[in-house]
Amino acid sequence: MNKFRVLFLSLAVALNAPALANPAENMADGEIRKVDMDAGKLTIRHGELKNLDMAPMTMVFRVKDKAMLGQVAAGDKVRFSAEKIEGALTVTALEKSTPAR
Repeated sequence: MNKFRVLFLSLAVALNAPALANPAENMADGEIRKVDMDAGKLTIRHGELKNLDMAPMTMVFRVKDKAMLGQVAAGDKVRFSAEKIEGALTVTALEKSTPAR
């Protein structure tokens, strides 16, 4: 019975490995195009979102925390991560990019 548990847990961990990956690996570069405070959404022109298998494009995302909306403005360069939460693409982490020196 213990061998079965070990096998089962090993399989469960292997299948969830992408979800357990370092969040920094899921960060993408982007530029804020619009902040919609009323709708709680950001329009972001972004690079490839590997964890979502998404090519670069401009699209609208929900935000996990509405406080994120006050941290950025149109034109800001950002690094962010997004996930599909309850069927909606949602920004889960957001930080302004620092200019290269």
